[in-house]
Amino acid sequence: MSLADFQNEIYLNGLGDVRPALPTDLSRLEDVARARLSAEAFGYVAGSAGSEATAAANRAAFDRWRIVPRMLRDVSRRDMSVEVLGTRMPAPVLVGPVGVLSILHPGGEPAVARAASALGVPMVLSSASSFSMEEVAEASGDGPRWYQLYWPKDREMAASFLDRAEAAGYTALVVTLDTFTMGWRPRDLDSAYLPFLRGIGVANYFGDPVFQKAVGGPVTDANRDMALLHWVANFGDPSLTWEDLAFVREHWDGPIVLKGIQHPDDARRAVDAGMQGVVVSNHGGRQVDGAVASLDALPGIVEAVGEQTTVLFDSGIRTGADVVKALALGAKAVLVARPYAYGLGLAGEAGVRHVLRCLLAETELTIMLAGYTGPGELTPDALVRV
Repeated sequence: MSLADFQNEIYLNGLGDVRPALPTDLSRLEDVARARLSAEAFGYVAGSAGSEATAAANRAAFDRWRIVPRMLRDVSRRDMSVEVLGTRMPAPVLVGPVGVLSILHPGGEPAVARAASALGVPMVLSSASSFSMEEVAEASGDGPRWYQLYWPKDREMAASFLDRAEAAGYTALVVTLDTFTMGWRPRDLDSAYLPFLRGIGVANYFGDPVFQKAVGGPVTDANRDMALLHWVANFGDPSLTWEDLAFVREHWDGPIVLKGIQHPDDARRAVDAGMQGVVVSNHGGRQVDGAVASLDALPGIVEAVGEQTTVLFDSGIRTGADVVKALALGAKAVLVARPYAYGLGLAGEAGVRHVLRCLLAETELTIMLAGYTGPGELTPDALVRV
């Protein structure tokens, strides 16, 4: 069955006067979410650092590249599947890590996990999830799952997180480097809203045995304030250097990917440190205002290390055409984030499934209509820069 068949399914449902509950143009989801979600929840997901120039640059970068369709090529048979770091997936798309998802919908991360698992799409679970990594793993069932680490200052707790993730069946580790402290985010600041200080997005911490030992036992009303202060003190570690990656390698048996890479020299250092992959990402523009767009950074990083390690892409993906452009510029796969978060907020698990099916279908159709039979055929020759 083709991923693109979702298009036919929608049209056939229309014969019974059934129309999609959410837009199929995923770039429209933000406007729908703005109207329906609470101002605080929407602001937390949609907001970016400072003037939000980096987030705007991420989107503008896609517009500087155009796909050049080729004609009279046999595209009757297509294979969208790829294998990335030992994980087989139906298309080169992963569900990227987004924290505190319960502010959008009570189903939170388990709802996302079920939707992704049903489609075979790997989910990258955030350390800042509203539910524990064990609960989300259970919801994933046999679905592929990776774990994203916000590296805490307490090394014993970091090791505990990694041990728990491996025990729960997460097969690859994504270490986020760009968020050892939170960027200046005016939307959240103007509403004085930080979910973590309200006990949301701290499930992996509060349930961790090392964390509990530090606060005198399981977190209850009696020690909740102490637990939140301990979280604040340990969320990130600004003293980390490249030499510290040896610690992660020591405590994780599977592939390790570094997320937040924007400079070719950092990509080379990741290779030198024995990392199996990098994610070219600026955290969706949420950390450094005025930073380089991820898509603009991608070609240089692919040129530097593309033959030596797996290069993934994140920040700004909204459509199937975006996926195709990132793949043509050298990414092995992409991570999608805000669109599925909006889908969750608007329609729970069904909303996430809708977003993923739309993105997968549009990606296959775009590849097919451009004259290719799969992501492996895409090269920079498929694009022109305008």
